[in-house]
Amino acid sequence: MAQWYYVEKGERVGPVELEEVEVLFGKGKLTPDSYVWTKGFDNWKLISEATELGHLLNKRVVDELPPELDMPPVIDDQHVVLYSWEDIKDDEKIITIKIGLDRGTDEVEYGPFSVIDLQKAYKQNRINEKTLAYIPGENEWVFLAETPIAKKVMGSVPPLITDDERRLNLRKPFVARMFFHDSQQVFEGVCRDISIGGMQVLVSNFPFNVGDEVTLNVHPENTDYHFIASGLVVRHLNENQGFALRFVNLSDEAESSIKSYIG
Repeated sequence: MAQWYYVEKGERVGPVELEEVEVLFGKGKLTPDSYVWTKGFDNWKLISEATELGHLLNKRVVDELPPELDMPPVIDDQHVVLYSWEDIKDDEKIITIKIGLDRGTDEVEYGPFSVIDLQKAYKQNRINEKTLAYIPGENEWVFLAETPIAKKVMGSVPPLITDDERRLNLRKPFVARMFFHDSQQVFEGVCRDISIGGMQVLVSNFPFNVGDEVTLNVHPENTDYHFIASGLVVRHLNENQGFALRFVNLSDEAESSIKSYIG
């Protein structure tokens, strides 16, 4: 059984069993913004960011929010806000990045960020020329070094990416196009941490509030697993980078697609 540690009043507490973490969360002594650690973590994580504890968040939402009605599917090609690399303003937070391939570790998505954010991250060695980047409207992840903003981010002409490295970058991003109930504007975001219970969506300028209904067309990297779903926003991600969503009335087809995608 995994042993857990948590932070209380600035002090590390533990180790404790998972059951105690669940009890503390249920009593409100631990919250989605509490830090926890267990074997296998590179660093402390917020409970809201620990996929191993996602069931705690889903249970809280089930307890607090009423069931919602089904909603119609998204019409993909209407009212979609898309961008181009050449037209990005330096302060627009629309760039999602993927860390992992650039340093030989598991891939994780972060963002959305602005060009200014990426300039700071590059100076701090948090990203490099092989960091993958994506903006709504693109068909695939691209190396930061091969985007029109590369020189602006790095301050110089970046090194060339080899053909072998480029071939590792052929997967499409895992995206969702979505609108919240009765809205005509469609947003495109990058998805992560998906399960049959819900997922997180990294998206800029989203108008969603906790409890809002959202309809999504979801396109995992393997398009065979495309599905339509609806759900409720359960919390905002740190620094307004998107939201966590709980699926509502998930269809058998969508559930099958998710299970196939996550293996």
